[in-house]
Amino acid sequence: MTSAPESSAAVRAEHADVIVVGAGPGGSATAAYLANHGLDVALIEKATFPRDKICGDGLTPRAVKELIRLGIDTTGWARTRGLRILGGGHTLTLDWPDNGTFPGYGLVRTRAQLDETLARHAQARGAQLHERTSVTAPILDDRTGRVVGVSAKLLDERGRATGEQVAYRAPVVVAADGVSSRLATAVGRHKREDRVMGVAVRAYYHTPKRDDYLESHLELWTTDDAGERMLMPGYGWLFPLEDGRTNVGLGILDTSSAFGKTDYKDVMRRWVDSISDTWHLELDTSAGPIRGAALPMGFNRTPVYADGLFLVGDAAGMVNPFNGEGIDYALEAGRLSADVISQALRRRDDAARERALAAYPKIVKDELGGYFTLGRWFARAIGNPEVMRLATKYGLPRTSLMPFLLKIMANLPEAHGGRADDRLIRALSRIVPDA
Repeated sequence: MTSAPESSAAVRAEHADVIVVGAGPGGSATAAYLANHGLDVALIEKATFPRDKICGDGLTPRAVKELIRLGIDTTGWARTRGLRILGGGHTLTLDWPDNGTFPGYGLVRTRAQLDETLARHAQARGAQLHERTSVTAPILDDRTGRVVGVSAKLLDERGRATGEQVAYRAPVVVAADGVSSRLATAVGRHKREDRVMGVAVRAYYHTPKRDDYLESHLELWTTDDAGERMLMPGYGWLFPLEDGRTNVGLGILDTSSAFGKTDYKDVMRRWVDSISDTWHLELDTSAGPIRGAALPMGFNRTPVYADGLFLVGDAAGMVNPFNGEGIDYALEAGRLSADVISQALRRRDDAARERALAAYPKIVKDELGGYFTLGRWFARAIGNPEVMRLATKYGLPRTSLMPFLLKIMANLPEAHGGRADDRLIRALSRIVPDA
């Protein structure tokens, strides 16, 4: 993607108060909140809904809180009571903490369903949703280099260019276009190499087993060709859906020595075979094969605002390094960015408007920066297989310790007051350096 000058010709020109590129959870939440503030919003999406995204589909109470705040009706969605952890020969079942800040339940929803729900919600709030519209370049102000819009091409139902091009212009542009963020890359905001990255693969399986807990396997055991028991790299999950299927996947961090050297799809097939006696898994071929995606963690692309362009969600690496969860942080960033943008666009003076826009990085860092730093340290530690083995062997049996670890790994401390562990998590997040 190359930048286009402001004077670049287009077949059609459209104007809005804000342009949001990408209708995933972060982009749709941003657009919905902006529309609620009375702004004219163009929400641009390359695909047509419903469309799939690689994800575990699990929503912790933190994500549920954001969905409730956004006004999403989750009636009929699969609810979860907590997390079951297996490792080191131990099994530990933990309920989600139920406090004054977060609800005591989680949800599971396929991304095909979730993303369409959120996009239609933004549309119902007044955002103009443009599907089958592929952004090709940012439009830059010739004098200042500021992003003042995007160039796009329209696609047919097969994803092929129709030949029609559109120039969308607005005072503010939001890049919510995923891990690769071609829009951010085009203006020189590349991924930071000092941030943790992960890879996840997943597929959908039919199973007769019914469960209202997310299940996480800290060790992936299988047998080699000689029939010997073998420990494979990564961690696995099974997240139950309401339709008799489960989302099955595994993830691995780039802090592991096996990262980039492993056939993750083969590892998953072997692991699925090893647990089939319990889950009786049968691949749902109609939902597609095992597919993979990158997980950008801990603010791996910065700055999250500069020169008229905001970054939200995976485009900014807003994925929790503790557990690979990104939906809740994308929703949260959508809310925070929309509030900043709405405040700024009410300013009459350009300088005052820019000062208001420039507050977004600090607001986001104050909210998540320290916590993401803790997560980076954790991810680097467990990248050492011996550390992970010892933590699993000696940590899981300590049942009094594990609820605290669940609370910190899912970022669920009570916001004010609370128990000693709530106060400790908040204190740790404050005193460590921002991510």
